[in-house]
Amino acid sequence: MTAPLRAPSHAVLERFAAIVGARHAIIDPAEQQPYLIEPRGLFRGRTPMVLRPGSTEEVAAIVKLAAETRTPLVPQGGNTGLVGGQTPHESGIEIVLSLGRLDRLRTIDPDGNTMTVEAGITLAAAQAEAEKADRLFPLSLASEGSCQIGGNLATNAGGTAVLAYGTMRELTLGLEVVLASGEIWPGLRTLRKDNTGYDLRNVFIGSEGTLGVITAAVLKLFPRPRGKAVIFAGLSDVRSVVEFLDLARSVADQSLTAFEFIARIGIDFTLRHLPGARDPLTTPHNWYVLAEISSTISEQDAEQRAETLLSSASAAAIVEDATLAASVAQAEELWRLRDAMSDMQKHEGGSIKHDVTVPVARMADFIAEATAAINLLIPGCRPVAFGHLGDGNVHFNISQPVGADIGDFLARWDEVNAVVHPIVIQYAGSISAEHGIGRIKRNLLPSVRSPVELEMMRKLKATLDPQGIFNPGKVL
Repeated sequence: MTAPLRAPSHAVLERFAAIVGARHAIIDPAEQQPYLIEPRGLFRGRTPMVLRPGSTEEVAAIVKLAAETRTPLVPQGGNTGLVGGQTPHESGIEIVLSLGRLDRLRTIDPDGNTMTVEAGITLAAAQAEAEKADRLFPLSLASEGSCQIGGNLATNAGGTAVLAYGTMRELTLGLEVVLASGEIWPGLRTLRKDNTGYDLRNVFIGSEGTLGVITAAVLKLFPRPRGKAVIFAGLSDVRSVVEFLDLARSVADQSLTAFEFIARIGIDFTLRHLPGARDPLTTPHNWYVLAEISSTISEQDAEQRAETLLSSASAAAIVEDATLAASVAQAEELWRLRDAMSDMQKHEGGSIKHDVTVPVARMADFIAEATAAINLLIPGCRPVAFGHLGDGNVHFNISQPVGADIGDFLARWDEVNAVVHPIVIQYAGSISAEHGIGRIKRNLLPSVRSPVELEMMRKLKATLDPQGIFNPGKVL
């Protein structure tokens, strides 16, 4: 029987600190706070120490000591996760392993369209390194200035470009991982074809720090677009939005690199609270689409494709009104409306989140049924639906009724989930599209995964982390 995990003694903490140096072993409670609070404030943990290693070797030494002393570790990237996977528990016995100092570009190969980066590099910095080499790393998230590649990998992040390029799983060729024994798996392979045994890379991508600590990765790069066209369109209903997506795919084909949809209430919140924001269209519409068409040929080619799409959509009476960004600045302003949406909801009080996926063809039915059910449960609540329609991912968030007590509203989180998630499952969807399971959805996992799948997961965890030192209490 496995011995229980335990809080590290003062002597053990000194040994941990010696690995990274006192400067990078944070024990002051005030300095620890940014590492202990989940972005929405749903979880506030405690820790005896935050360790900030500067190399893979230091990570390995930390993990080896943790295994020896049975000290639990919580790997953490940019602390932007929304399911509590990166937050230590309130028990205060877990050490936070922050990877932000592992932020180097190791190599970049424009001819092979790959780059090798460390886990602590921010997504924005990785994008910038690719751009310097006239290449594109296409993952795009609202938090890209602070989220880190290691966290993106641990959660199999998606974002706005999944439609064209896929999730982090599809964007990764190789990994370097520190295992529970302290050994380093040197899996930084750059080959796109390699059928030598099991695909160990995919074991760790999406594992939320419960199976090992990702310290570096080989990422796929792509040719940089030579032109982009950004469309902002107003539509009457979700069925029209789905029709517009179908038309966009037929007109733009592989050049359709983003297709976001937004309910009017989300635009209203953003216009109300985002400094300098303005409504792109002259009159309000029930739903909006923010679409991006990219061309490897020229700006003119992208614009011609966008104009053809809008002309066809107008002729078919799918779109009520639309604008085509006339400059890079206008395009950035349109994307700013979308990227700020989650943060702007905070100004409207409590928000109960759902990061779910349903088949695109059933999206209209899902939103209608879920909205009706939630309005019946909490009269006056304000559903805010938006997301990445191209891959069926909708953020179905519920803002509190105007004037309601935020604490009382958020206390109904599980009750609201219990209404929404069965509707998701009814439509053959997933209760977690891109945020992961973490703590907040751990107890829901058995409702969407078979006993056989759960047992396979438990056996994998027991094999790779037999002492349970990695991120205990998360996912499983």
